[in-house]
Amino acid sequence: MAERIDGRAADQLRVTTIQRNFTRYAEGSVLISAGETKVLVTASVEDKVPPFLRNTGQGWLTAEYALLPRSTHTRSARESAQGRVGGRTHEIQRLIGRSLRACVDLSKIGERTILVDCDVIQADGGTRTAAITGAFVAVVDALHWLKEKRLIATIPVTDHLAAISVGVIDGVEMLDLCYEEDSRAGVDMNVVGLASGQFVEVQATAEGQPYDRASLDRLLDLAQGGIANLVAIQREALGEALSV
Repeated sequence: MAERIDGRAADQLRVTTIQRNFTRYAEGSVLISAGETKVLVTASVEDKVPPFLRNTGQGWLTAEYALLPRSTHTRSARESAQGRVGGRTHEIQRLIGRSLRACVDLSKIGERTILVDCDVIQADGGTRTAAITGAFVAVVDALHWLKEKRLIATIPVTDHLAAISVGVIDGVEMLDLCYEEDSRAGVDMNVVGLASGQFVEVQATAEGQPYDRASLDRLLDLAQGGIANLVAIQREALGEALSV
């Protein structure tokens, strides 16, 4: 088997760290680093909900995502300067939002919105999955802030949530792809899952030859192992802030 670019085993995560309270003003904020990928995530609380939820007592959670202009090898223009958000950005924003909504009981936060901003400051593959993994911690901190203010009774998180990429490179299933690996992958998959082992979303694409069910099962097993390791990192970062 060919050696990975950074010498990792096929089933080994990149070095991953989560720094809480990374910015001063947001109710929840983290810097998550997965190898050379670095994402700043903030979770902000607003005392309002979209029109379709007014007078329902239900809260909401939504997300925005952006690659900062020099997060990659060459500078890309800000989408705001271009006057529109691209299709890839829309897709990732919706993925982050619905993933987080799968593990937060929004009926227990009142008519409030948690807005999650994921800004990629350095990209080396796996930006969406790192954003989701870091966003979970930022959201927990925002909910913890609400609880400390006695605005909610409990932290309404049902399970830990994390996400990871897997893929097939030169016939070998690998975990947590960096950009160079991702660009060569014959199969590319992003998996969002819970600590319980349940899946929230699976995005899998054959970039070359189609893959069979056995390969799919091996990739899912690989992803579940990676998610379990990420949940352990989240637990260590959160300490006593969350007990699920």
